[in-house]
Amino acid sequence: MTSGSVADEVAHAFAEEWGQVVATLIRITGDWDLAEECAQEAFVSALKHWPVDGIPDRPGAWLTTTARNRAIDWLRREAVGAAKLQEVTVMSGEPAPAYDVQDDRLRLMFTCCHPALAMEARVALTLRTLAGLSTADIARAFLVPEATMSKRLTRAKQKIRYAGIPYRVPPAHLLPERTPAVLAVLYLLFNEGYTDVVRSSLSGEAIRLARMLVQLMPDEPEAAGLLALMLLHDARRDTRLSADGVLVTLEDQDRTRWDHTLITEGEELLDATLRRGMPGPYQVQAAIAACHATARTAADTDWPQIAGLYGQLTQTPVVALNRAVAIGMADGPAVGLRLVDNLAAGPLAGYHLLPATRADFLRRLGRRSEAASAYQEALDLAETQAARLYLARRLKEVSR
Repeated sequence: MTSGSVADEVAHAFAEEWGQVVATLIRITGDWDLAEECAQEAFVSALKHWPVDGIPDRPGAWLTTTARNRAIDWLRREAVGAAKLQEVTVMSGEPAPAYDVQDDRLRLMFTCCHPALAMEARVALTLRTLAGLSTADIARAFLVPEATMSKRLTRAKQKIRYAGIPYRVPPAHLLPERTPAVLAVLYLLFNEGYTDVVRSSLSGEAIRLARMLVQLMPDEPEAAGLLALMLLHDARRDTRLSADGVLVTLEDQDRTRWDHTLITEGEELLDATLRRGMPGPYQVQAAIAACHATARTAADTDWPQIAGLYGQLTQTPVVALNRAVAIGMADGPAVGLRLVDNLAAGPLAGYHLLPATRADFLRRLGRRSEAASAYQEALDLAETQAARLYLARRLKEVSR
């Protein structure tokens, strides 16, 4: 087996297993930093041993055992005490405690989302620990400097340690206070996998955890709304990239290849949730996704309804941009362009979808030279290969 293929397998294992390995290590050691460090060492060890010994049948079990042994070695070196060492050794060989839900990752999520932590710290810590996102990736998601995010993560870990926050799913009467942060984590986890082919397994993990959360909290409409939103988006996954890895916009996707089983499930879940009469942002976003998913062709899309639904959401910069797109598609590109231009001096400066959206409206208006400049600006800012290929293709079209 070549070193390249082994590296690919380790990268795949990282995307699939990081959260489980870290979550298990935190449960059996109680030490956040030690768990992450030992998990990292386990993946480095895999790069060394798998080319010689072969890929194990159960990579996750191999990585967890290796990380656990690293933790035990560290505890021995640091002379933490025989009682603690025996506790870790015994716990590593026993099943998880009998909480309401037998899943270390869900327990980790609720631990990260303790109300003693600031909301942004809860979400960021879970993405770092459960999904293995780098500090830089999380900082980009929050539109803040990497140094700022690093400090937030350090403070959050310290607070969990010093406050003795338990590693468990809380009792039923305490679930509601943590629900908003848990939902936010799941949504960001899903989006990370949805936009990054290498980390696509994160979307499946987010859906799995969301299903578990809906079972845990059957009377929480926003949990069901989020699951519906994920299903409706995931139904389009296989059509988002061309065979040569270029991003395919919603308008140009082959709708016959959408997963209509997922669409039906998402619609039914959303309809049942909306009948409760307790609409929230995830239900509204799911309704927007349903408008797209149920349109037989791109021309059939109900853009006025979508624009109205975006108007019901808190007008964050990204929501405002999406609303501008919907209004532009409903009322014409000139109207959309004016709205997008009004956002140019705000916090979206440096966000590649802002000039990309502006470029699309300019292209529709026939202003090709201006569109070319905007596409070039978006191309310079885009971070994924699929987006860069798409923007380069559009740039070439308007430059002819």
